[in-house]
Amino acid sequence: MPNIGSYLKKHTEALVKDVGIEAACEITGKSKATLGRYYSDNDEHSDRFMPIESVAALEAAASYPHVTAALSELCGATLSFDDRRKNSDERSGGVNTDVIALSQRFAMLMSEYHTSIEDGIITVNEAKRLLRETVALQQVLIDMKLHLEDETV
Repeated sequence: MPNIGSYLKKHTEALVKDVGIEAACEITGKSKATLGRYYSDNDEHSDRFMPIESVAALEAAASYPHVTAALSELCGATLSFDDRRKNSDERSGGVNTDVIALSQRFAMLMSEYHTSIEDGIITVNEAKRLLRETVALQQVLIDMKLHLEDETV
């Protein structure tokens, strides 16, 4: 990746905006100006990045670990983030339930893709919706993998 810095800054901005600038200031103890410098693409701020403890604190409050996901992508790792808030730690159902969920999620992804590509252009918001569906599909595959591993033990 040619410009890792701007890639990380983009995800840092997404993290701050996810939490909210005021809340991010409270959580990190940093000013709005300081937080802004961490994701600014101005040359004078090109070497400034958010400290890792601030990233960790913000990601605990965010809906998604934006910077951690970006870092994992940069090194070729896959991040599994499960934002489903279940009442139980047990994975209900089994492989058959997973196959049904997989087909439903895939149908939702294809429907979203069809809607997005109708005009020949996938907008940023459409790409975000496609990404959410792709991540949900990935989570179903992870659940299925765990169920299959349970059955082979």
